Amino acid sequence: MTEPLGAPTVVVDDLHIKYKTFTSGKKASQKRALLTRQRGIRVVHALKGVSFVAREGESIGVIGHNGSGKSTLMRAISGLIAPAQGQVFASSRPALLGVNAALIPTLSGEKNVILGGLALGLTPQEIQKKYPEIVDFADLDEFIDLPMKSYSSGMSSRLRFSIAVSRDHQILLVDEALAVGDKGFRQKSEARIRAMREQAGTVFLVSHSMKSILDTCNRVIWIDHGNLKMDGDPEEVVKAYQASK
Repeated sequence: MTEPLGAPTVVVDDLHIKYKTFTSGKKASQKRALLTRQRGIRVVHALKGVSFVAREGESIGVIGHNGSGKSTLMRAISGLIAPAQGQVFASSRPALLGVNAALIPTLSGEKNVILGGLALGLTPQEIQKKYPEIVDFADLDEFIDLPMKSYSSGMSSRLRFSIAVSRDHQILLVDEALAVGDKGFRQKSEARIRAMREQAGTVFLVSHSMKSILDTCNRVIWIDHGNLKMDGDPEEVVKAYQASK
């Protein structure tokens, strides 16, 4: 018997994203575009009429080849990119966690935990209570007093993930954050995402690891050259995607 679907949390309706780049590949701002001959500008149609509805309790894998539009979709859902056409509706503010999420390199891991917690809307008292769990989850007990610039990329990404999941989000967007760290950390991260899903949250996971997708998600969306190629059962979608390579 199929589990009843929860209430809609994200509605993506005929979403088109376009941006301008110079023929050199550099992104063009509107101001620079006006000062440059038009023949040096290329319009990239990153998403082409993507539509779907995400619901409470879903963990949705987003797969596709490099440059397919996966990260663009996450940034559009989070509100960081304005649609050229179509709309995105969300029942609450989506939280975007990417491997490039900014922490302050000159500050210690400890201070970044505090600032990150405040940015998430936690009170100082809540941060103090959650602090040991955040540090332990990131496996950084020995290094938490060192400046972030001394961390490896894996250590920084573990801390970012730990801070981001220290509070429950109704909508969490995870962009490649599970691609870092050892097997043990990936398993912890996947377990945390499943727990958030079970608490009636909605999680989007962008990953090139089909194992992480299959272990974590109960639905998969395949983006191909900006188009929604397939949307459905994880095993079916992943099988079709792998056969297309």
